[in-house]
Amino acid sequence: MAKVILTHEVSGLGIAGDVVDVKDGYARNYLVPRKLATPWSAGAEKQIEGLRKAQRAKEIASIEGAQAARDALQASPVVVSVKAGESGRLFGAVSPADIADAIGDRAKVDKRRIHVAQPIKALGEYEVKVSLHSDVAAKVTVQVVAAK
Repeated sequence: MAKVILTHEVSGLGIAGDVVDVKDGYARNYLVPRKLATPWSAGAEKQIEGLRKAQRAKEIASIEGAQAARDALQASPVVVSVKAGESGRLFGAVSPADIADAIGDRAKVDKRRIHVAQPIKALGEYEVKVSLHSDVAAKVTVQVVAAK
């Protein structure tokens, strides 16, 4: 087992700054090359502790901003227009990146924070979860309409 310090949030593993034990191959072949984690050392842990303190100070202000963004996203549905066939079936699927683009000016949302339960492959209304903060999530209604 390898001990690593996460530098970014990894779903199912932890958030930035967490020290986790993972299998050697997972750390060596996935986490470290993608810069999602760094190998653990006493010096690196001290540096991460300093980053955590700064992050906690920012977090208090950012939670209020996340709640405001949640209210803006839940106020009205997000409309995504895509190419569709006669029967309402899409040419491909609606991706989290498409949803992030459609959200646009309402809130700054990273596509990796949009969780779609099932692939969206037909016209209609769907509900997706958007993680805006570690404590704040929004359930957003997405309307998929045919592009003209």
